[in-house]
Amino acid sequence: MSAVLQPAEARFEPLTAERLDAVLHIEQQAYPHPWTRGNFSDAIASGYQGQLLMAGDALLGYFVAMKGVDEVHLLNITVAPAYQRQGWARVMLDALAIWARGQGADWLWLEVRVSNARAIGVYENHGYRRVGLRKRYYPAEHGQREDAVVMSLHL
Repeated sequence: MSAVLQPAEARFEPLTAERLDAVLHIEQQAYPHPWTRGNFSDAIASGYQGQLLMAGDALLGYFVAMKGVDEVHLLNITVAPAYQRQGWARVMLDALAIWARGQGADWLWLEVRVSNARAIGVYENHGYRRVGLRKRYYPAEHGQREDAVVMSLHL
């Protein structure tokens, strides 16, 4: 059974190398093809925006985003399985949009697996629109590849 937390208890903290064990634990629980420690380390070293959503000592989720000239690309957003379906993805998407606007971005971009209907629904409910398809973008089972839906949000 998942724990339900009140929004007032949540806070954001920067993603740091010291927190990668906890992040990787969630990443491996949440995805059949998770990011590696190297993916996260490279993102931190590159200065990408990485934020942890915390409640007390509990890691609820995290996101990693890359700033461009007038846009931000969401690279990874994950809610810990124990805290899914409680609105935490929306909290992180709001925080990302606020940060992106502060960086002068006009657009947010992301890719999502075509099979991830739940995430697509969350993004669409948040105002993102489907704008394209990347063929064979994600690794899939048995050496196959899965298409990605490209989505964007005008800020």
